[in-house]
Parts: sequence; structure tokens; C-alpha cells
Amino acid sequence: MVSTRKTLLTLAASLGLASAVLAQSSSNGIAAVVNGQVVTKSEVRDAVNAQEQMLRFQHQNDPTVLQRELANLHATALDSLIDRELVLAEFKRMGAQIKAQWVDDDVNGIIRESFKGDRDAFVKELAKNGMTLKKFREMREKMMIVSAMRGKQASNDTPATPKEIEEYYKKHIDSWRSGGMVKLSRMVIQKYSGEAGTSPEGQRKIAEELRRKVLSGADFAKTARGYSPDCLYEDDWVARDQMKPSIANAAFSLKQGEVSDIIDEEGFYIIIACEAVKYGAAKSLEDVRPEIERAIHSEKNKGTLDKWMDGLRKRSVIKKFGW
Repeated sequence: MVSTRKTLLTLAASLGLASAVLAQSSSNGIAAVVNGQVVTKSEVRDAVNAQEQMLRFQHQNDPTVLQRELANLHATALDSLIDRELVLAEFKRMGAQIKAQWVDDDVNGIIRESFKGDRDAFVKELAKNGMTLKKFREMREKMMIVSAMRGKQASNDTPATPKEIEEYYKKHIDSWRSGGMVKLSRMVIQKYSGEAGTSPEGQRKIAEELRRKVLSGADFAKTARGYSPDCLYEDDWVARDQMKPSIANAAFSLKQGEVSDIIDEEGFYIIIACEAVKYGAAKSLEDVRPEIERAIHSEKNKGTLDKWMDGLRKRSVIKKFGW
């Protein structure tokens, strides 16, 4: 998703000028150099803006998911952009092309699905974030190229074997159980306590400190009740179908005596301690075979793509300065 605008020097000379590039990176707005090609900070911001648009279109009815995806986008933006530059360079090296009609169809699909076909409304929404339709189209084209290249690499992965399917089923059987119950203790820390000076960041630090104390051997109930007035404590048997999926998945993944990671759930941070579990009946292997095959296929794809990207990185000279 990067359009290359400048060339610093040939690859052979790039190592010798590393210090000079570093000295100029702030004033010239250089975010990274990939095989001698400059990635500017403005390009990273443009890429982030375009992806933010896509995320807002996709998750406009789920603000919790949207905020999580936006945070991840900002944390990984530069590395993702560098990887895309590597893939685009490989696409160019192969002499490949993508049809303009495919890109047009992609953009029109977004307008149709998210704006009920109202092109003017779509353009206005882009303009609110300093994005033109032309620039958005260019970025979508690059995203499609990257997607096609990744798909090509993963296309030769072998199907899941019977042994792999059976092993996956045994390892994840608890995720297909229903009707089970878990006796758990929960600490619930409000993100917004209502007290002056508090913030979600500060409340999360409280949750992290509480969890550290429990993992170090402190009593769960006493820690919850005595550490902070904002921290509520609950202790009871709860059926899986009485909990939100995110809470249920965390609770039933624990063994007796284990403590969960911090669960970020809307306006709260939640920590769970498992005291006992009554497992419900699990679906049969045949009932979940298609789901398992898809999961194994996804895992194999990731392994293949990770290996391919590692190869591209090793053959490249990459310098990062931040954005």
C-alpha cells in the first residue's frame, strides 16, 4: 500500500549512508527505507487513513471492535507498510499486472454495501478524512495486489489429514461443549469509575496489579475486596449460555486454579479465576469436521505466508525510523 516517491541511493551504497539518512529522517519525514526506496511519514499516515476508513465502514455498528481494530492498526502500521512494499516489489519483479476493472468492481462494491450505492456520500466521507477517491482507489489496488500475492503463496498448501483433524479436535474439544458450568470468581474493574482523575489506562494498571498479586499467591477474594473500591467480586456457578461468548470462552479455557488474562469487555476490565468446571457434552467430530478443516487450512496458510515473508525480508535491506 505504498507508492514509492523517492530513491535515496542504490542498494550497494545504502549501508554507507545509514547515518546520513538517520540524521535527515526527522526533517525529511522519512519513516523507513526499503531496499533504497523511501517510505515517507505522510505515506504511512495516508495508508492508515485509508484503512481507518475501511474499518469504520466495516464496524460502524460495533464501536468496541472498531476501537480494538484501530488500536491494532496504529501499532502495526509501519511494519505492515514495509511488508506491503516488499510484496509489491516482488509483484513488479514478476512482471504481473492487475486489471483495472477488478479494482473498479472492488470500490463499487464498497460503495454499494456501505453507502447503498450513493457515490457522492462515499466521496464526502472520504473527504472528511482528507482522502480523495483517486487515492483511495490506488490504495485499494495495492491491497488487492498484496492479497493476490499472499493467496498465490498459500494456494499449494495440502489439505488437512485425518490425523491432523483428530488431533485438533482433541486439543480444542472444550470449545464445542454446551451445557457446561464453571464455578468462578470474577474481579470487575470499571474503566470509568466516576472519580476525578481516573481513566481507562489508569484502571487497567489497577487490573494488572491485581492480577500480578493473585498470580504471586495472594487470595483472589481478599485482593479484589481490599485493593480498590472500584473492584467488584463475584463467586458463583455460572452456565456457559448465561455468559457472553467472550467471557465464556475465557472461563472454559481455564483449568481449576488458573487465572485468566485481563478481559477487555466494553466498559470493564475483567479477571476470572476458575475454581471448578463441569463440562457439558461436546459435538461429535463429524459435526465439526468442516470447521476444523477450515481452521487447519488457516494455520497452514499462516505458516506458509510467514515463511515467505521472512524470505523477502532476509533478501532486503530495511531501515525503520518511525512515523
